[in-house]
Amino acid sequence: MIGQELSVHSPDVDVVPLSAIADILGGPENDAVGVYLRVDGELTGQIMMVISYQQALEFCDMVLDQPSGTTQEFGRMERSALSEIGNLTGTFFLNAIYEITRLSSHPSPPAVMVDMVGSILDVVIATMGTISDHILMFKAAFQIGDRKIQADFWIIPDPATLEKLTIAEMTES
Repeated sequence: MIGQELSVHSPDVDVVPLSAIADILGGPENDAVGVYLRVDGELTGQIMMVISYQQALEFCDMVLDQPSGTTQEFGRMERSALSEIGNLTGTFFLNAIYEITRLSSHPSPPAVMVDMVGSILDVVIATMGTISDHILMFKAAFQIGDRKIQADFWIIPDPATLEKLTIAEMTES
């Protein structure tokens, strides 16, 4: 799609209380873009890539090889680009987990949401079933050439998956 190398750097990984996510992302009323993936298979849960609204506009410009400031709204092409990046990155995380645990999973087709942080978070909570008090949050930087944007990834495993991951970790030790 972009004809250039897209690198991803994940400097921070943290376990975050679910109740703190909206504040970490600047407050529940901040505009943001989320790319949601449901995970099914031996491991189940959710992955959500969240980017501030302005960073998502810039991300589209980067991925579509346009000058900064070109993208002003999220049309079909821009949503498709964000969807593909969310899908590729989510699959990367799932493959990394598979390499460690040998437990397979597959993501759903991505869904792109443009809304306030609080509304995006509500979608995740509504689809979770049993809610965990904490999630894994990765802060990733995407870079193409000298252009860089920051995105957050929420990894929200279902309780059964947490148990499988704990068992797999104990067998590895």
